Amino acid sequence: MAEPLGAGIAVALVSLLAVLAPLLGLSPWLITLVAALALGSLTVDAARFGGRGGHLLAEALPGGQRRLRRIAVHEAGHLLIAAAEAVAVQRVLVGSLACLQAGVSSGGCTQLQPPAAAKLPLAELRRWSRVLQAGIVAEQLHYGEAIGGADDRAQLGQLWGLSGYDVETAQREQRQARREVEQTLRASEQVLIARAEQLAQAAPRLGRSAAAAA
Repeated sequence: MAEPLGAGIAVALVSLLAVLAPLLGLSPWLITLVAALALGSLTVDAARFGGRGGHLLAEALPGGQRRLRRIAVHEAGHLLIAAAEAVAVQRVLVGSLACLQAGVSSGGCTQLQPPAAAKLPLAELRRWSRVLQAGIVAEQLHYGEAIGGADDRAQLGQLWGLSGYDVETAQREQRQARREVEQTLRASEQVLIARAEQLAQAAPRLGRSAAAAA
């Protein structure tokens, strides 16, 4: 399915053209053609790019590096804390094209070695609380707010839920873990930014392969 944002933009443009066309003396056929092209592009986007065509285009444009850098800051946060907590990282994906090529519906992700068991002891949950919140904290430290992290929060909630702890305990422990991560990343800010820059520069974009970027 095409993303709601893309569909909304297409509908808005067609609607605007329908209003302005009579004033500009444009043919009704032009409106029909534009509507067909808009719907066709959404269909192609959904079929070929999983509805992420707009993101792929945005990242390929001159300002796209800023978007990739923000994603890279998030993933670099995960990497640094995962290394500190001895949690194995399987792979890191930065950018919509990298995720599309990997079959992942996201703009970026850090895939970690899953826990050995579904139900984890408190010490393990604390480790995972630090690792999974690290991307959010990295974004907030560098940009003042976090855009990504919904999947991280969902996974963390699932881990705590499966382990049988009550909500109050889970929230308290996650807040503590977050404070610890913030202290660590503040102390390692230069390392964080350098790692993020490497990830952003290596990220593939339309018209530029990962090998060329590296």
